[in-house]
Amino acid sequence: MIGIRYLGAWSAAALICFLVPSTAISFPSVYPTGTTIYQPENTWSGYTLFNAPGGAGAILIDMNGEEVRRWDAYWGHPPRILPGGHIMGGIGQREPYQETIALTQQDWDGNIVWQYDRAEQIEAENGETIRAARQHHDWQREGSPAGYYAAAEPLLNSGHTLVLGHKELTVPEISDKRLEDDYIYELSWDGEILWEWLASDHIDELGFSEDARNAIYRSVGWSEAQQSADWLHVNSMSYVGPNHWYDEGDERFHPDNIIISARTANIVAIIDRTGAIVWRMGPDYRVSEAQSNLGQISGQHHPHIIPVGLPGAGNLMVFDNGGSAGYGAGNPGAPNGSNVVTRNYSRVLEINPVTLEKIWEYSIPGGASFQFYSPNVSSAQRLANGNTLITEGAAGRIFEVGAENEIVWEYIVPHFESSTGRNNIYRAYRIPYDWIPQLPRPEERAVVPPDLAAFRIEPQ
Repeated sequence: MIGIRYLGAWSAAALICFLVPSTAISFPSVYPTGTTIYQPENTWSGYTLFNAPGGAGAILIDMNGEEVRRWDAYWGHPPRILPGGHIMGGIGQREPYQETIALTQQDWDGNIVWQYDRAEQIEAENGETIRAARQHHDWQREGSPAGYYAAAEPLLNSGHTLVLGHKELTVPEISDKRLEDDYIYELSWDGEILWEWLASDHIDELGFSEDARNAIYRSVGWSEAQQSADWLHVNSMSYVGPNHWYDEGDERFHPDNIIISARTANIVAIIDRTGAIVWRMGPDYRVSEAQSNLGQISGQHHPHIIPVGLPGAGNLMVFDNGGSAGYGAGNPGAPNGSNVVTRNYSRVLEINPVTLEKIWEYSIPGGASFQFYSPNVSSAQRLANGNTLITEGAAGRIFEVGAENEIVWEYIVPHFESSTGRNNIYRAYRIPYDWIPQLPRPEERAVVPPDLAAFRIEPQ
């Protein structure tokens, strides 16, 4: 049985991606889960947090894949560990929306330190009228621009919180359908909204062609259950954070500016505090030689500026999913002009955001490129030793690669949704051991994968 990929070999989990019509990849039904590769001397070891499939909560594991803590209430993505063992994320799923009722911070003992649930009045599933944060896909706490471990740390008992949320509205110049619009708001510690931004107010700044605008108007994806159209599907949002570009005079990269990813439209953009879009890649990567050299980015997740103190600080990192996305002129594969770009493999890119030069890439080249493919979800985190932690989310796979792209740690999620049998996850984060002083430092034991050619399940 082909069960593990390491150093470029096959991975069962990598094949268990979305079986979308555009791909005919078969996959094994039996494969190992948990930690399948671990080279302690080559990794940046710590705990890893991810949100488990099927609403199983947030799960914290050590490098050997042992579950050391689970928080059942934290359904919303992405949950994060803050220093001192605090956990923060969304709780209370609002069906059928990808939203949470409240954004909540708890200490290790389960005491609520901070909570916000007052963005909008909504109707709950039981018909009750309640207030909700309507948070989806991302949030950031002041002090930690990209939301993961770096020299700066998120504030625990003060500071602003940036939230990605939703609002429903009708904008006739965009579509005659009601939009599920992406809404960003920034909160004081006391829950006062200090700043807000609506995506629909800035459609003329997003670089859409006439064909794309027509496709959005005619063919934007409509949800009967939600009675709205998720036209941009912003799936990531973070502060730009301190960086040398701004220090050198480039105002576009002001630390308080905000970088977003509009997955459905193939757009990565930076918003300044006037609300204007001051920097953008996409939606069409043929518009300049620099973007063309990068190649079309499609369905992307988790673009962010690598924080100060980490190797590559100031560069843009993005998980370029591939899959199907984008608006434009219709073609035989996308006759209505929606999902006009299709690519059946993924890549992780590190990019100079000024020149758009590609600095580093993780992908599987050649005819086997589908071996690394997550057409939705997923992320990448730069680690303090220069390695990169990659979440191949549709495959339920988290792995760490070194500078030469060698896999030094790999974990296959052993939790599956009962209805689909899938183990997909949204995003994982690595944190240092000392962020959770309540736990003893775990023993680190190497995990050496077997020779796949000789890997067998013995008959009973």
